[in-house]
Amino acid sequence: MLGLLACMMCASTATAAKALQYRVSGVEGAIRDNVNAWLGASPATVQERISFVLSAQDRVENSLKALGYYDAVVDIDVDETQPEWAMLVKVELNDPVRLRSVEVTLVGDILEDKAFNTLLQRSPLVVGDILNHGKYDKFKRDLQNLAQRRGYVDARFTQQKMAIYAAGHAADITLLFDGGSRYHFGPINYEDDLLNQEQLSALLTFKQGEPYEAIKLQRFQAQLQATGFFSSVVVSPLPVESGSTEIPIELRTLAAKRHKIDLGVGFSTDTEERISTVWRTPRINRRGHSQETRWQWSPVNPGGRFIYSIPLTHPLKDVLQLSARLEDNEYGDLDSRQREFRVRREIKAESWIYSYSLRHLNENWRVAGEDQENEYLLPGVTFSHKWREGSLVDPREGFSQYYEIEVGNSTIASNANVLRGYGNFVYVKSLGDRHRMVMRSELGAVDVPDSDRSKLPPSLNFFAGGSQSIRGYAYQSLGNRIPIVKSDGSQRTIVVGGTRLIVGSVEYQYYVNETWRAALFLDGGDAFDPGEYEANYGAGFGVHYLTPVGAIKIELANPVSEDNPDWRIHINIGAEF
Repeated sequence: MLGLLACMMCASTATAAKALQYRVSGVEGAIRDNVNAWLGASPATVQERISFVLSAQDRVENSLKALGYYDAVVDIDVDETQPEWAMLVKVELNDPVRLRSVEVTLVGDILEDKAFNTLLQRSPLVVGDILNHGKYDKFKRDLQNLAQRRGYVDARFTQQKMAIYAAGHAADITLLFDGGSRYHFGPINYEDDLLNQEQLSALLTFKQGEPYEAIKLQRFQAQLQATGFFSSVVVSPLPVESGSTEIPIELRTLAAKRHKIDLGVGFSTDTEERISTVWRTPRINRRGHSQETRWQWSPVNPGGRFIYSIPLTHPLKDVLQLSARLEDNEYGDLDSRQREFRVRREIKAESWIYSYSLRHLNENWRVAGEDQENEYLLPGVTFSHKWREGSLVDPREGFSQYYEIEVGNSTIASNANVLRGYGNFVYVKSLGDRHRMVMRSELGAVDVPDSDRSKLPPSLNFFAGGSQSIRGYAYQSLGNRIPIVKSDGSQRTIVVGGTRLIVGSVEYQYYVNETWRAALFLDGGDAFDPGEYEANYGAGFGVHYLTPVGAIKIELANPVSEDNPDWRIHINIGAEF
């Protein structure tokens, strides 16, 4: 028994040692990759090896025919002298089969559908090109899939023919695709009561009787999910009744949890360590009201905010917000406490977001040994636009612009006449696969009478410096400076911010691989009062690690415009937009 077991173990070892390795020569690139794909992995046993060798010729020839090479010569040599056999596949391609004629005929309502004209214009089947069976099959699938997505339920090929003349190195393709009649959106079957009819109508991306498009169903589902009202949303077409050309739509929803609490931690060299808690109630009542309560602690700017949202004409695109905020912040050399109440209406139109608001700001701060407190009632408007291509957290290119204007009047609950404007811009452009440029700029101005300049609170002034501004300088350390006398009689200069802001940044990024990139940058600008502009420049380099929540950026920057510049490290997490 032991002898039999030993023999079996020896045979098993010998079998495992007798594998086969193969190599393909005479072709490169996509052709060789296709040959390797058709051959598959090397065999591991004697039985597999024999089958592999016997079928190799046919598989290699079929892989070449799939790419249009019907006249190729395939020579296979197998070296059986070693326990591990070696197989050499030598390929001589010769002239390929090329498309001599391509005739694609459409029948039915799709003749009037521009989407199909676009698909035909982008067809990979071009007279004179090498025959590629994969492209031929994909083009047919694209026609069928497009027909289904656009409501041509009865669409089918009534003729699909490929005539190959291997000796003449030519092929003729004939396709006849009958789309039939286009179907339309039918009634919506919604038995849940989580949305009232007004909300449902506002969120709909189609109307009953419109030509069917699957993309409109996807947009409808995306809008429903974006409301935050639901934990699950399923929008699906139902079977068509006999004799009808309307596709009924079924909507099924499950309510989201009534309350949701998120905890978060983070770190930035600007605001240092952060701990945050967010409590959300996504749907307080049937009218879609919601609330968000946010508390955040950091050594620099601890604070809290409460927002109560009321949908108006559209749950997502027209919302009234009532908010309250309490926050401590460090601006330059000033410690500020802000109490704010705001009423704001936000409207989304196409790719722009507009808002107009009225906020009451109470702010107290200490400067030159004196406590100050002022109040402002500030009507304001904002409008912003953002577009991007590629990943949400690492776009290939994009442009973001944001504008804000606020005004205060001393006769209406404000301590001074104020007109404040601010703009922020970010532009991203990729140059090839590995190179990327990021440009940022900020512009701001406050118009306030000279006699009321001291009444302007820190949050309405402008400051510069930090990882999101001019790197190489501390967070909000740049601004108008004033001399003060300390209690011991000595003098010092403190930063109190400016009524003007100009900041610009240019950054070059190089992708080392999919998760790491290097960066070189130059930032410049100042926060100042009129006539007191001083150019401040910061230059440096960094490494960025790309994550699903944005890049983790570790950067070293030097304030090169200073007399004795010191390097400063900046750490930040997030995307450009």
